[in-house]
Amino acid sequence: MTGESIMSQTFVIAGGYLNINKAQDWTSTDVVRKLKGVTRSKKIGHGGTLDPIATGVLPICIGSATRFAETVLLGTKSYRINMLLGSSTDTYDSTGEITAEAKFFDVTRNQIIEALEGFKGEILQTPPMYSALHHKGKRLYELARAGIEVERPPRSMRVLSLELVQFEGSELVLDVECSHGFYARTLAHDIGEKLGTHAHMTGLIRMHAGPFKIEDTVSIEDVIELADSGDWRDLLMPIDTTLQHLGRINLNTSLVEMVRHGRPLSISNIGDNGAHRPGERIRAYTPSGELLAILIFEPERLGWRPEKVLAGL
Repeated sequence: MTGESIMSQTFVIAGGYLNINKAQDWTSTDVVRKLKGVTRSKKIGHGGTLDPIATGVLPICIGSATRFAETVLLGTKSYRINMLLGSSTDTYDSTGEITAEAKFFDVTRNQIIEALEGFKGEILQTPPMYSALHHKGKRLYELARAGIEVERPPRSMRVLSLELVQFEGSELVLDVECSHGFYARTLAHDIGEKLGTHAHMTGLIRMHAGPFKIEDTVSIEDVIELADSGDWRDLLMPIDTTLQHLGRINLNTSLVEMVRHGRPLSISNIGDNGAHRPGERIRAYTPSGELLAILIFEPERLGWRPEKVLAGL
């Protein structure tokens, strides 16, 4: 058996993503803790926090995928938001204490549609006090629970689409596609103010996050069942799921060994005559099609340096 065929059979990357449909009242940390016990994975984390009130897409990074957790946050996200007109809360959702109520309000469907136009495109959004953002070493929600409110600078957000799905009585259902860091609770609160009344969010479903879609999710119970009856790894999405925006190259066995030992590859090594930008990144694969590393182009070296190299089994 040749060295290349041995390599293709034995080099296997351990890890990937579980696209979990988070249940209501679970925190994102609860999900990670539970799955760590079920899968017995030493390295596990989530990509993008969901509030306990929310359900839907929660990508879980396992094994070598934890090294690419930041790529889970790339791309857009979409949500289905349920909200109630007429009252606001300190958390901007139904888990909080009511801070204001309107004795009377009269809002029409056309007024709502007109108001939504002001929340499309590039907008500024002020994070809620009940959030995990830091202020002088403290989480904002810790300050909020202590009765302290601090100034929060507004942040630029991008709303690609915002549609009214349903309006009945004082209840609204909205669909939104937005950039990372968007607060659906803040949107509900701000829409209430725009309409001259109050509002808060009563439910939230994350429909997609980058390449992770709700129709492809699995439940924690699905993972538990397969862990008991077979191999839960059959539910994993590949590590390169979040890396499709990068180009790719396939390496032969000798180049795989160079990359595994952290040695850079020259342009002549891989027969690449293309034009590349300084700092450009590319996916490198083994002969068997396993993701091996992310390489970064450094023109001063006339080649590619291994930036992240995955361990093989």
